[in-house]
Amino acid sequence: MDTILSVSHVSKSYGTADHRLKVLDDIHFDILAGDTVAIIGPSGSGKTTLLGLCAGLDRPTEGSIRLNGISLESLDEDQRARVRNQHIGFVFQNFQLLPTLTALENVMVPMELQGLKNIRSHAMDLLSKVGLANRQDHYPVQLSGGEQQRVSIARAFSNQPRILFADEPTGNLDAENSELIERLLFDLNREAGTTLVVVTHNPELAAKTGRIIALKGGKVISDLNTSSEKTSN
Repeated sequence: MDTILSVSHVSKSYGTADHRLKVLDDIHFDILAGDTVAIIGPSGSGKTTLLGLCAGLDRPTEGSIRLNGISLESLDEDQRARVRNQHIGFVFQNFQLLPTLTALENVMVPMELQGLKNIRSHAMDLLSKVGLANRQDHYPVQLSGGEQQRVSIARAFSNQPRILFADEPTGNLDAENSELIERLLFDLNREAGTTLVVVTHNPELAAKTGRIIALKGGKVISDLNTSSEKTSN
């Protein structure tokens, strides 16, 4: 299997030279294409910061990150935006749908940015897979939280990403909707052959992945491959 994400001795600090806050400290791991990985840890452990660095939303203070063979820290902002659009899908805790676009139009946006063809039919197919074909013309304000997250999952897969980053995808949802979102994430991920990296406080969601990386105080305190345990069970 190819390595799709390589994080090499990454640290991230904020502030001035006199008052530096080190959020991440010498993080190092590789993720293979097709893996499902959970990043867990208490609030303030650096999980979301790490996810943002891996997705090229920010640059590390030290170290390097390679995504799909591309060294992210050497790119300017426009180049990193192109990498995100071509290789990455996102699912956020607060959905981040565009309020002036319908559900269908939100799903179409990443494909329009890539200049893909037949995007309307592909977007409708994805909405059908998340059970929202009948809500295609509804705006985000007309959708429940669970429905908005299902639209965001359809959008995340619309540009056929190599890797999907999900930041607390069930954090704003009740138990019933959380279970549905988890099932959709893993089913679509398996069908598309995408790599999944999810930041979560939810132990049940983390347990469904094949690997769990635990952070505390900006450091990796454990890195557990759980896929072999599931196979033996």
